[in-house]
Amino acid sequence: MPEATQTRILLADDHALVRRGVRLILDNEPDLTVVAEAGDGAEAIEMARTHQPDLAILDIAMPRLTGLQAARELARLQPETRILMLTMYDNEQYFFEALKSGASGYVLKSVADRDLVEACRAAMRDEPFLYPGAVTALIRNYLDRVRQGDSIPDSAITPREEEILKLVAEGHTSKEIAGILVISAKTVERHRANLLQKLGLRDRLELTRYAIRAGLIEP
Repeated sequence: MPEATQTRILLADDHALVRRGVRLILDNEPDLTVVAEAGDGAEAIEMARTHQPDLAILDIAMPRLTGLQAARELARLQPETRILMLTMYDNEQYFFEALKSGASGYVLKSVADRDLVEACRAAMRDEPFLYPGAVTALIRNYLDRVRQGDSIPDSAITPREEEILKLVAEGHTSKEIAGILVISAKTVERHRANLLQKLGLRDRLELTRYAIRAGLIEP
């Protein structure tokens, strides 16, 4: 596969052995290549500035700056760089913090050999990667909101916007949505931009979470 089609990855973990193992998983794939490694969060930011990776894979627990702190800084400095969190913690709080920090996926180290490659490709498609425990956390979050009386206003979006929101959350591209709804891709993009602005959301991951809460898709 040509070099131009490869996803360039920054890998940050304070354990060299973990980095070596993860790198073996990634470099074995023709469309993924590790271009830089870092041993802590601060070094990860320096390496990201130098190498401009497409994707940063950050361990949560690192010296100097944690992966969550580094993710927040990277999201601010290089918003085009996708972020995945790699962690040993199956922890709801870390999961939601990771989403708030700008990460599009949360991968457990214990199953990295099974999930990491899929998570990388999902991130590059601008899609969230949720392991089963994270889906459970989202559902619990939704139920808590219902119990607290939080509701999604019925009139927040138009019926057409709702159609597009659902299709975006299901993973369809703008071109595919245009074909399904028999409208132009440019119109789809305009509706999508309006949705983000109206709902105060940033990206497909947040749109998907909104669609789950609004009952448009199943988690």
